[in-house]
Amino acid sequence: MSQHRLALSELTWLGPPGNASVADDHVTVHAGPESDWFNDPDAGTCLTTAPVLRFIVSEDCQVSAKVTVDFRTTFDAGVLFVHQGDEDYAKLCFERSPLGDNTMVSVVTRGVSDDANGPVIKGNVVWARVSAYRNVVAFHWSSTGHHWHMLRLFALRAPGDTTSIGFSTQSPNGLGCSATFSNIDYRPGAPTNIRDGS
Repeated sequence: MSQHRLALSELTWLGPPGNASVADDHVTVHAGPESDWFNDPDAGTCLTTAPVLRFIVSEDCQVSAKVTVDFRTTFDAGVLFVHQGDEDYAKLCFERSPLGDNTMVSVVTRGVSDDANGPVIKGNVVWARVSAYRNVVAFHWSSTGHHWHMLRLFALRAPGDTTSIGFSTQSPNGLGCSATFSNIDYRPGAPTNIRDGS
């Protein structure tokens, strides 16, 4: 399949403008201190402070990127973000765990957030893919950008509402974090098979 370009110049901020640099083939997003999107099921707190640079989804599509994160503190992350509302969103995170590992993490928020850790990734670079199609969302990761491992398949509560996909960075415990999303690939349509690595 040939690569499709996403018009990075047309990305807009979800909420107040954040700090980012956008070039022809990559996006770098900088998060400040105590930045996150998380409706904590334990503490009952709701944070919507991490910067998100996004586009509105107008068709079934897949968006993938090579994610490079400047990890400094626990829970620092580079994030592919799916948004339908402040209580209906999901995050595919490349995140520093409390054990010091760089980990694939999925967060799905339907009123409150649930948080699931996936595999540990060596180094600070991984490939991540979000597929939004037929009212569902699939999260995948890859070490090469070619063979994809499914991390999660789910639906948000209001699939008929406006959906956006974005690039985000968070640093809920730290002083800030930067993540670069490069080799960004936009493909219309659904994956052929979400479980066979394609």
